Amino acid sequence: MEAKMTEGRPLNLLLKFVTPILLGFIFQQFYNMVDTVIVGRFVSPNALAAVGSTGTIMFMIMGLANGLTTGYAVLISQKYGAGDRKGTRRSFVNALLLGTVSTVVITAISLVVMHPLLRIMNTPADIYQDAYDYISTICAGSIALIAYNLLAASLRSIGDSRTPLYFLIFSALLNIVLDLVFIIGFHMGTFGAALATVLSQGVSAVLCMIHIYRKVDVLKPLRDDWHFYKKYTLKQLNIGVPMALQFGITASGTMVMQASINIYGSVAVGGFTAASKVVNLMTAGMPSIGQTMAAYVGQNFGHGDYDRIRQGTRDAFKISAIYSVISGILSVILLPYIISLFFDAGTDLASYMPFAKTYMYECAVFYLPLAMIFIYRNTMQACGYGKTALMLGVMELIARLAMAFISIQASSYALAVAGDAAAWFTTGIFSWLLYLLVMYQISTPKKDSMLY
Repeated sequence: MEAKMTEGRPLNLLLKFVTPILLGFIFQQFYNMVDTVIVGRFVSPNALAAVGSTGTIMFMIMGLANGLTTGYAVLISQKYGAGDRKGTRRSFVNALLLGTVSTVVITAISLVVMHPLLRIMNTPADIYQDAYDYISTICAGSIALIAYNLLAASLRSIGDSRTPLYFLIFSALLNIVLDLVFIIGFHMGTFGAALATVLSQGVSAVLCMIHIYRKVDVLKPLRDDWHFYKKYTLKQLNIGVPMALQFGITASGTMVMQASINIYGSVAVGGFTAASKVVNLMTAGMPSIGQTMAAYVGQNFGHGDYDRIRQGTRDAFKISAIYSVISGILSVILLPYIISLFFDAGTDLASYMPFAKTYMYECAVFYLPLAMIFIYRNTMQACGYGKTALMLGVMELIARLAMAFISIQASSYALAVAGDAAAWFTTGIFSWLLYLLVMYQISTPKKDSMLY
């Protein structure tokens, strides 16, 4: 289901395109929550804290995968928007080859550094082994995560946001079944939860590839397409690598933040983990609009319609503003009800709730700046300005480092979990200013900016 985003009213196009992506992110968050819920209810509260303590590492791995794959797919959307079918197909092949190399590098490095990383993050001794079992399995299976994200991003680049949703829904349901089998049936603990996630992602990746070969001619590779193209490689790396590094830098800040939270023990980590799952669910619209803008702007940039890019960005902000208010209110209202799902009936929730509420209340106020980051970052990257991602990542890192340092000095949990809110606010404003500069530059004949 290809779709040209260079024609029609931008607001209508964005709403139509973002809806399947949003549903996909919600399902993805649900099946991430299922891991946590089943682990918390059928293994132990400590196992819940163990999975939660690796959340920032998981964010880094997923961020690297999303950054690389979304960056590689930008060229696909630009070629498609320009009407270059051969270029669209060959940029897809080049993305697949680059994705394969990226998988080997990410898997090898993550497995080597995992033990030292968990120790540096002050992972409590009573949850250390469960945490390692979970995250090392995720790292070993990163090929499934990268493959699905790359194939889904490629389909979205040609205007198809529905097909990845269908496969993701199937994957989410499969993950629930595998969780129940591995954790409850075979008593595999956190290792079983991670294994279920990897296998279900792998199945969705295979389904995407089968669909492309059978029904998506504009992406279906021909025999002589299968080799690296130097020009495409340089362009895709120029966008994908800074994007991945941005996520890596951001994840470094979240790991420092997690380390400052781990100091307060497994109960604090458990409360924070449950609340963070609710935040991730309620903010699913932010990365959804970001991926929508990557496809929309990429096609219109390839088409050379810069005024249309500006209009689309304004419409995306309006959508995000309304979404942020609604999701912020729902986050606060639903927190006490959702958090009870993560623990069995015998758990004293009163000990976890103060930690959960503190994080939730601080985050809910700053949902709109978080949305701004996704809107403007993906817009700039779709225009080929990959270095802006690094700048935004550094800004997030500085904010989280500052809050972590201050919280340790003040011995304050509230300040420790304020790292996200601080990063979202400062980086959201900065991303808007960078966006204004980029839009000014692409409207001029010369592109010699240091941001490009």
